[in-house]
Amino acid sequence: MNTSTHTRSIQAPSAVVMIRPHAFTPNPETAADNTFQSSAAQRAAQAVARAAWEEVTVAAQRLQAEGIRVHLFEDTGENDTPDSVFPNNWFSTHPGGHIAIYPMYSPSRRRERRADIIEMLKREYRVQDVIDYSGLEADGLFLEGTGAMVFDHLARVAYTARSNRADPITLERFSTHFNFEPMAFDTADEAGRPIYHTNVLMCVATEFALVGFDTFTDPARAGEVRDRLTESGRDVIALDNAQIKEFAGNAIELSGRDGRVLALSQRAYDSLTPDQFRRIERSARLLPLDVSTIEMAGGSVRCMIAGIHLSTRHLGPQV
Repeated sequence: MNTSTHTRSIQAPSAVVMIRPHAFTPNPETAADNTFQSSAAQRAAQAVARAAWEEVTVAAQRLQAEGIRVHLFEDTGENDTPDSVFPNNWFSTHPGGHIAIYPMYSPSRRRERRADIIEMLKREYRVQDVIDYSGLEADGLFLEGTGAMVFDHLARVAYTARSNRADPITLERFSTHFNFEPMAFDTADEAGRPIYHTNVLMCVATEFALVGFDTFTDPARAGEVRDRLTESGRDVIALDNAQIKEFAGNAIELSGRDGRVLALSQRAYDSLTPDQFRRIERSARLLPLDVSTIEMAGGSVRCMIAGIHLSTRHLGPQV
């Protein structure tokens, strides 16, 4: 592994927000367009909820052991928010002190937005402004945060797979406010349905990118995305459709005490080839986490982690 892993990167945050669910269950409301979901019918609801609680607890501990600051919030279930374990969809943070709050496609997911998380960010980090797009829900315009968009913070590109969770009007508005160039593309799974979130087919790290090019419906556009990532100096690692199904694209690079790590699920880790391991580990150490219960809801490790790209106000105790 080269020495660059010991430097901080604006692409790889060193602090995150996670939600520990007490009443987790796959959300029937989102199953229609999230083909990554699976049924929990075979398992008792209480057992599923307990397993998910334990998976988040252990994942947070593993990240903290790497020197990553984890702000862990509880969801006790009183607001009926089955997908609350995926906070990256309703807010994002950006260097310079900016926060965005997003319009969510599913009504149950709109209840996940929490003032206490935004207040913690203002208290612990330097926040200049909070831009709230959630009012666009009334107009049927949605953009589900870093699920819908995968950011290249270095080159200022917002890679976006078009879907009912990534509206082009909202994307344009966000990109103008936050100074990103939107780079949108169409995708389809093997049944011809659009991939519901960009972050299940794409991960942009500091020195590499993981991309499921086979999901792109336009080979020319896939080539343009590949070229753009290559121009930014990254090693572009293609994932096949089988690896996408195993959530290999749903990973996030974080800055730890001893360098950068790529957090991903055990299932995703197991799907990687020796060559992919080698190329990733040139600049980031792989950190597999067992989140098999949470993956039943159609998301994996990237979805569970909201990165904090803000400057620390002061070093207080972990929440």
